[in-house]
Amino acid sequence: MQVLKVSLIASLVCSSFLGANALASSHREAPNITRMPTLDSTDFYAFNSYEAGREEYVTLIANYIPLQDAYGGPNYYAMDPAAVYSIHIDNDGDAIEDLTFQFQFTNELANNNQGIALTVGPAGNQRSVAVPLKNVGAISAGDQSAANVTESYQLSLVKGAQMDGNATVLSHSAGGTTFNKPLDYIGNKSFGDTAAYADYASQFVYEFAIEGCESPAKVFVGQRKDPFVVNLGKTFDLVNYVPVEGDSAPGAGDQGGFPGGITQSSDNDDLMDKNVTALSIEVPKSCLTTQGNGTIGAWTTASLPQARILNPNAKNGKTEVNGGALTQVSRLGNPLVNELVIGLKDKDTFSSAHPKDDTQFADYVTHPSLPELLNILFKDAVNQTLGANIATLAPTNFPRTDLVTAFLTGFAGVNQLETVTPSEMLRLNTGIPAKPQAMQSAFGVAGDDLAGFPNGRRPGDDVVDIALRVVMGRLCYPIPVNGTDTDLGLCTKDDASVGDVPFTDGAPINASMMMDHFPYLATPLSGSK
Repeated sequence: MQVLKVSLIASLVCSSFLGANALASSHREAPNITRMPTLDSTDFYAFNSYEAGREEYVTLIANYIPLQDAYGGPNYYAMDPAAVYSIHIDNDGDAIEDLTFQFQFTNELANNNQGIALTVGPAGNQRSVAVPLKNVGAISAGDQSAANVTESYQLSLVKGAQMDGNATVLSHSAGGTTFNKPLDYIGNKSFGDTAAYADYASQFVYEFAIEGCESPAKVFVGQRKDPFVVNLGKTFDLVNYVPVEGDSAPGAGDQGGFPGGITQSSDNDDLMDKNVTALSIEVPKSCLTTQGNGTIGAWTTASLPQARILNPNAKNGKTEVNGGALTQVSRLGNPLVNELVIGLKDKDTFSSAHPKDDTQFADYVTHPSLPELLNILFKDAVNQTLGANIATLAPTNFPRTDLVTAFLTGFAGVNQLETVTPSEMLRLNTGIPAKPQAMQSAFGVAGDDLAGFPNGRRPGDDVVDIALRVVMGRLCYPIPVNGTDTDLGLCTKDDASVGDVPFTDGAPINASMMMDHFPYLATPLSGSK
């Protein structure tokens, strides 16, 4: 067991760097995807379900459309009907998907796509005029007649490689193939308070059957509170704060840590007032691990047809014509890879690349630039504050083979798939039992919680703080395992001058900020109170 935990911790530390070595998740992470926010994947989660009674299930959540202001009317945040949104599963380790869940969306107005109209004008001079809003009155779980638009989707399962595998359209338990998505949380006058909206949205959780799978799966697509927390603005302003814990312990409030260091506060979370759109599925483990060793690799992508011709006389539902081969424009497995691991010149390439081709990005792993940037930004200030003469804050063990192991291969007996093909994906060992919400550590494996990051990723895992410490060399110092400091032998203290410093962005997160049941992410923020 100790070897297992050591390997898991090594995996945590290494893949934390590559999956989260920056201070923001995948919001606007590459130049091209900033032009297509409806296809921008913000976060991806894969974890063993921790809802009571659902221990034999895996939950996969792909979040899209970043930085949603709750008040973002009048059209709010619909998915792109021309796109294919996918959640991929590799269960044999060849870095090619064996299963893909595909989502394709449709938007329709009420009244046969004509929309709700009001009679306007006096008798003899009346007109039936379509309304400009998505709803014309209050909407509740029991009455949705005031909705002016319906957003629905078709869910398919592709067995084999996505482009040439065998695709099956899935049906929900009521027998149809059309799954509906709730309207975004427009505001309290439209939906009532948070509890009322939660009741309304819960009607859009569907069960669906998978051929050859004994138990039904679940799906929910809809707006949620963005679960990620991050000190976003200051971080990308050349890390405009001292990224070291300023208290003797997080939340102590005693200023007993690093002089001038940042302290924990929700005020440091720039996403606290943002929503996101979640594509959530919960599938029996046995239906995902149909081959291999019980560990899966997972990632999400969004794709568009290769050509888009705009309609110069655009009409509702007829704004363009799309055609040609399906082309991937967004990709996310581990968090944060494309923000500050991949160089700016290759970010769009990474978005369109497939895991099997990831060795092309090896230099960004073996010789990461972020530690060098942090060294440039902070070395002189640190030396002045401490009265020290540290030659470099950045780790000096090159190549970073520890990071290659976690980023591209995983660890044997832990999160390594049966066949090892170097590739970037979120790896989950389905055989490690989930921990109930109240028992979870936000630091995952580093917090003695084997069910957390990097053994998959749960919404309450604090990948940012873990990552900061790892990128600056925490792996080069002994790691506590069952109360015993254990040297992983991957590098030494001499390789990382500040590897034992408690780096942080000051934005706290924990599992209690989420729900304890599917679809797990919290009810979205209201656009109006």
